[in-house]
Amino acid sequence: MDWRICALLAAFFAAVTALLAKAGVRNIDSNLATAIRTAVILPLAWSIVLFTGAGGQIRQIGAQNWLFLVLSGFATGLSWLFYFRALQLGSVSKVAPIDKLSVAITILLAILFLHEPADPKVILGGLLITAGSLVLLM
Repeated sequence: MDWRICALLAAFFAAVTALLAKAGVRNIDSNLATAIRTAVILPLAWSIVLFTGAGGQIRQIGAQNWLFLVLSGFATGLSWLFYFRALQLGSVSKVAPIDKLSVAITILLAILFLHEPADPKVILGGLLITAGSLVLLM
């Protein structure tokens, strides 16, 4: 499957996730909602790993990979906790687009730390996302 199709599907499911999460955090603690969401994702992800046969590769994962994946897990957890709290406090039509400011931040960090190329389209896209987020923040 092409990366563009995967990216569009990710965007679609992220949009659906935002709507479902907004409905799900009504009248409950946002941290509890995040824990419930995580409890669903964990067996789903491991089921896919087992179904595809990728589980055998676990022995080949190096220490550096483990470190970065664990740190990524912590960052994801913090992101979800703040995202659910923001959804609880604000409207999904504002929270979700501001959350996507992460795309522009990712572009900047990828250029700085991963030395990824910064072509004009990437820079313009990041600036447009930033501008849209700033409009919603005002």
